[in-house]
Amino acid sequence: MTDVNETSRLMLYVNRLAMKIIGLTGGIASGKSTVARLLAELGATVINADEVGHEVFKPETEAWREVIAAFGAEVKAEDGTIDRKKLGKIIFSDPQARERLNRIMHPRILQAIREKLEAYRQRGEKVVVIEAPLLLEAGWSILVDEVWVTSASEETILRRLISRSGLSELDALARIRAQMPLEERFKRAHVIIDTECSFSELKEKVKQLWQKHTEE
Repeated sequence: MTDVNETSRLMLYVNRLAMKIIGLTGGIASGKSTVARLLAELGATVINADEVGHEVFKPETEAWREVIAAFGAEVKAEDGTIDRKKLGKIIFSDPQARERLNRIMHPRILQAIREKLEAYRQRGEKVVVIEAPLLLEAGWSILVDEVWVTSASEETILRRLISRSGLSELDALARIRAQMPLEERFKRAHVIIDTECSFSELKEKVKQLWQKHTEE
C-alpha cells in the first residue's frame, strides 16, 4: 500500500510538472506588452525577457564588461548602465554587430529564464508566459509548450513605434525590417493574435484564448 504522505508528495510533484508555459512573441510594437499585461490580469505569471536582459547586463557584470569591450565605452550612459538607444543605433544598422550582441546576451538570458521557470514550477504556478521579442530567433521556444504571436500591419506598427519612441521614420523602419519576417513567425505559431483592433476587442480576444488554451 502506498503511504499517504508519499502519495501527496507525488501529486505535488506532478502538479508542478504540469505548469503550462506560453511563449509570447511578435515584432516590435506589435502589441506583445499589452497582451502580456492582459494575460497577467487573467492569472498568468509573466517573465519579460527584456527585463531579464536588463538584469543580466547590469554595471560590472560579466555581460556588461563584454558589451563594453565589443561596442566601446560610448554605449555607456552617465550612470554606467548600457544606453539602449545608443546600442540600438549600432546593432540595428549592422547585422554583424547585432549577432555579436546576441552571442553575448542570449545564453545568459536563457539561463536566467530557466532559473525563473524552475522557481515558478517549485512554487506551483499553473501558467507562465515568457514575453520575448526574440523567442524564435534565439531558440528559446524550446522552453515553451505553445508559441503565441502578436501581429499588426507595418503601417500600424510604424505609427506606434514612432509615437512611443520618438524614432525617425527611417530608424523605425530599420528596426522593423531587421526582425524575423512575420510569415516565418506565423509558420511556427500555435496562436496568432491580431492586435489591430480596439482595446476592448483585444481584451475579449485574449480572454477567449486564455479560456480555450489554459482551462481545458
